[in-house]
Amino acid sequence: MNFGDAMNAMKNEYKVARKGWNGKGQFIELATAISYKNSKGQIINCEHKVIGNKAIAFVGTSGVQVGWLASQADMLAEDWYIKL
Repeated sequence: MNFGDAMNAMKNEYKVARKGWNGKGQFIELATAISYKNSKGQIINCEHKVIGNKAIAFVGTSGVQVGWLASQADMLAEDWYIKL
């Protein structure tokens, strides 16, 4: 798949990854209903009412990174696949 196909798959609730990634078990998925704790310990957006409350989450061996950004290599790659 190309990156556009991978984006569409994520919008349809699939996890996707690249064959070219060298970390085992890594994938990206669409994160929704995002909230966070600020420096004062307050939970922000706990009601999940923020418009556009979505981001791409990268799940790897070190944990989850919300707000992952694709590199140019990722966007131009043709080795995307649905991770089952």
